[in-house]
Amino acid sequence: QVQLVESGGGLVQAGGSLRLSCAASGRTFSTYVMGWFRQAPGKEREFVARISWRSRSIYYADSVKGRFTISRDNAKNTVYLQMNTLKPEDTAVYYCNTDPPQEGFWGQGTQVTVSS
Repeated sequence: QVQLVESGGGLVQAGGSLRLSCAASGRTFSTYVMGWFRQAPGKEREFVARISWRSRSIYYADSVKGRFTISRDNAKNTVYLQMNTLKPEDTAVYYCNTDPPQEGFWGQGTQVTVSS
């Protein structure tokens, strides 16, 4: 079992930046493909970005491409999401998980709110 704890969210103005972190504990996560997902109010959870276990393969949703950067530090069991040029439509609760996600791994997420 892997426990995932997201942090780094907050309130930011449009155009601003935030860096999210996802700390994993329990079984080592270094061999997993990891992803970031988000859920806006009234919408289904959606994929944001994924990174392979050696960081050689990275993929972004079109809506965040060029603005967000996913990275990982396997020595620290942590995945990051650097979010730049934030837009109000980026407002959501952000979660990390394996990709494809495993139901039992969802954490509480971290709220990101972007004001216009």
